[in-house]
Amino acid sequence: MNKLIHIGFGNIVNTGKIIAIVSPESAPVKRMVQKAKENGMAIDATQGRKTKSVLVMENSQVVLSALLPETIAGRAQSNLAADEEAETEGETTE
Repeated sequence: MNKLIHIGFGNIVNTGKIIAIVSPESAPVKRMVQKAKENGMAIDATQGRKTKSVLVMENSQVVLSALLPETIAGRAQSNLAADEEAETEGETTE
């Protein structure tokens, strides 16, 4: 089942396709983002704000977000915990 998380300004991504959530500050990440922009593989979800996190997706796309990596990771983790809890409750009622 595909789970979606909000990454800011009404933008949503599929958690099952995320490989990594990284800070855009390091030189290798900056190069990766620049290359993705040149190849048309970058999705800018910042709405003109400063990029605070880069989501690396399964299909080599990168998604730029104005939210901190910790915020996005926390949302992904809370979705995962809620799913596990729902599965456990489903097992006990059967």
